[in-house]
Amino acid sequence: MRIDIITIFPEMFDGPFTASIIKRAIEKKHVEINLHNLRDYSTDKHKKVDDYAFAGGAGMVMQIEPVDRCISALKAECQYDEVIYMSPDGLLLDQSLSNKISLKQNLILLCGHYKGIDERIREHLVSLEISIGNYVLSGGELAAAVLTDSIVRLIPGVLNDETSALSDSYQHGLVSPPTYTRPRSYKGWEVPEILLSGNEAKIEVWKLDQAMERTARRRPELYDKLKKK
Repeated sequence: MRIDIITIFPEMFDGPFTASIIKRAIEKKHVEINLHNLRDYSTDKHKKVDDYAFAGGAGMVMQIEPVDRCISALKAECQYDEVIYMSPDGLLLDQSLSNKISLKQNLILLCGHYKGIDERIREHLVSLEISIGNYVLSGGELAAAVLTDSIVRLIPGVLNDETSALSDSYQHGLVSPPTYTRPRSYKGWEVPEILLSGNEAKIEVWKLDQAMERTARRRPELYDKLKKK
């Protein structure tokens, strides 16, 4: 998979992309991540990429020209499956959406900033808009890092145990059941006996029961959605 990220703050990705799973995925060449500074595509002598909104209003708006130049330059060298704009009013990111996007080959992620982007970018240059939650961030960089992490870990070969991703929360509409490790007993707090029984069939039933109970208690909206299916 190739992911090209358009941003005015490429340095914000130094931490998320230089550690843990994404770092290993890059090193193993399961994913290629390229950062593009939008200011490099500005013709302004001060490398400005924003301007005042027509008809007034607070805040600055990202201009269409540098964004179009950058996307056009990228498309000249690669065919992309999606051009994704990280937007607070986009399609809400969930596990199902991450699964679908992880099957793509080439992606462009556009990080907005300031008050937003020129609407013509959304109308003519973007194919998908994604939000990571019903709140507003200072820019799309953190959201792009979240989306990248959620899809890269699903690429075959990225995780040492590929079945791990299949048992994550939300893969089947449920949150994950509780997990335990050594020591078996700590301060009188015990690991459930069923997990030590060696009876795989009964353990799987226990895990499903626990996932259902936990989903109903912690995420009732997901539980109600499952009951309607």
